[in-house]
This record gives sequence, structure tokens and C-alpha cells, in this order.
Amino acid sequence: MIGVISDTHGLLRPGALEALRGSKQIIHAGDVGAPEILEQLREIAPVRAVRGNVDKAAWARKLPETEAVEFGGVSLYVLHDLAKLDLKPTAAGFRVVIYGHSHVPKQEKREGVLYFNPGSAGPRRFKLPISLGRLIIESGSVRGEIVSITE
Repeated sequence: MIGVISDTHGLLRPGALEALRGSKQIIHAGDVGAPEILEQLREIAPVRAVRGNVDKAAWARKLPETEAVEFGGVSLYVLHDLAKLDLKPTAAGFRVVIYGHSHVPKQEKREGVLYFNPGSAGPRRFKLPISLGRLIIESGSVRGEIVSITE
């Protein structure tokens, strides 16, 4: 299982940490907010993270804007804002595009590619849910789960 989290904005809830336990890897899709977030996540599993639009401090400049991740024979493309996707995932061989930014959890298949937004695990925004995601990769197939975080 891959844990997928986004838009923490400097807040890592205990419920999010609990939901990520058991992950083989954690992907943070940007708007991390503070380097301590990544340190806490690394206590659970190896972390791959991209920079979001609020990640402007010196520590965040080390984060890439996009990341290609291979896990269990499945290629994943990670970026913060889906509007900035500048490649065709099918042509590039990606089976999953992971993104954040909107704070709205969503998963949909387009042309055989899973577009997966875990929603926001950080401070509540408007009336949007607090959530994160999991990707389950088995025998070359992939499916996503959205996990609601309760206070």
C-alpha cells in the first residue's frame, strides 16, 4: 500500500498518521507547509514529496515540482496542481497521476489512467472533508481509496 497525502499546510493530524501506518511508501502531493511534516511521515515509511504553491521557504526549494515513482510495476506521476500537467500520461507510460491543490478528494479513470487526489489532510477549508488516500497495487493492478480523517 502507498499512502497518499496532500495539502497538509503545516498540520499533520494524529488521525492522518494512524491512517498511513502500514504504508510501504508515502507520497506527499505538495503544500507540505513545514519540513517537520516530512520528518514525521518518514518515521512511518520512505517519503516522496513534490513542492506545492505554498512551499516557498528555503527547505521547500529542494522539493521537485514533479516526481515519477515506480511501485510494484506501476508508474506514477506526482504533481501538485493538475492544471500544470504538461505531458500525456498514457504516452509517457504512467498508469496513475497523483495531485492535490484543490483540497477536494477525487479519483477517476481517463483513458486507462487513474487520476487520484487524496484531498486535504491539513487545516479544514470551507466545508471540504479532511482526507488522505491509499493506493493498493497488486499483481500490476492499482486501485485507490479515499480515507476520511476524523478529529
